[in-house]
Amino acid sequence: MMTLSAWFSLWLRENDVTFHLRSVLLLYALGGVLAWPLSLFAARFAAQDRAVETRFAAFVLCLAAGTIGTTAFLFALDYRVFYSQWHATTGTLTWFFQALFTSLAAIYQFLVLGVRHYLPLGAVAVGIVSLWLAQRDMRQGR
Repeated sequence: MMTLSAWFSLWLRENDVTFHLRSVLLLYALGGVLAWPLSLFAARFAAQDRAVETRFAAFVLCLAAGTIGTTAFLFALDYRVFYSQWHATTGTLTWFFQALFTSLAAIYQFLVLGVRHYLPLGAVAVGIVSLWLAQRDMRQGR
């Protein structure tokens, strides 16, 4: 669903013809797929033995933050791989600072430029899935 949201967002902005479209969509797909089990576990842990409203809030928060965080992390890894060719020798103090600040810059860049691609459909999907999971888990006694 996050891939569809990213594609739709790019299409609305008429940026879907970019030659990096496949890479961008793969990044959002991997971010969503890898975030799902971690976010689900965190939300169920946070919502255990709570009212359905609290469960819903926990699912929204964990699914949104987990998806954005995981995708930002993957973006930072890709960013780091690209810029590593100009960094110092691996393991040195300079390399550590270069790796740290390159990753922090990538995460910031994703938060500023990448999160908007979740907004047309991703936010709606998170809301619907969170409501469904909160009600389902309440019925199953989790």
